[in-house]
Amino acid sequence: MDLARDPATFARSLSTNSPHRVHPGGGRFLHYSLILFFIVTGFMKKNAASESRRYWLFKSEPDVFSIHDLSNAKGKRTSWEGVRNYQARNMLRDDIKVGDGVFFYHSNADPMCIAGTAEVVKAGYPDHFARESGHKYFDESATEDNPIWYMVDIRLTQIFETPVTREMLTSDPVCRDMMVMKKGSRLSIQPVTADEWAAVHHLAEG
Repeated sequence: MDLARDPATFARSLSTNSPHRVHPGGGRFLHYSLILFFIVTGFMKKNAASESRRYWLFKSEPDVFSIHDLSNAKGKRTSWEGVRNYQARNMLRDDIKVGDGVFFYHSNADPMCIAGTAEVVKAGYPDHFARESGHKYFDESATEDNPIWYMVDIRLTQIFETPVTREMLTSDPVCRDMMVMKKGSRLSIQPVTADEWAAVHHLAEG
């Protein structure tokens, strides 16, 4: 029996003629068994959610939109629009999900660094700015039926007291292999491994 998927069947099994039934005091046994079951189920669900969470790095030039701009935004939240690379678009459209972690990377800055973290609060949806004539992200090929470009919404979770610079990333055996450290890696949206996510936080904490 898959207990995590079928709690009702599990509960019924405790109150019928099954190996789970104990006499006397069957009611008390059922009560405590259900408590234990829901504790275990909750742990399993939490563990599954943790395992399914993915991590990303989003690049932004701080003079265009910095992590402090995100902090000052309403609800510390913003849409991540304007991505005009197909590989990055595919990640926004297909792979990045609500609850995923995001490193906010200041690019084209001195120094370039991971300035903090955010969380995805809305999964990929059409970038409507692509259909707004006169907007800097306008694309005449985009239509309502074929939006072409996608974006997600993120919310700030942390500004690092000590931003993690490229020099710091280079010094760490895990972080030095991050995609953002690869020569010629110009994607504005990049995947990050769980080990890299943890290692960067370790560097930020000093």
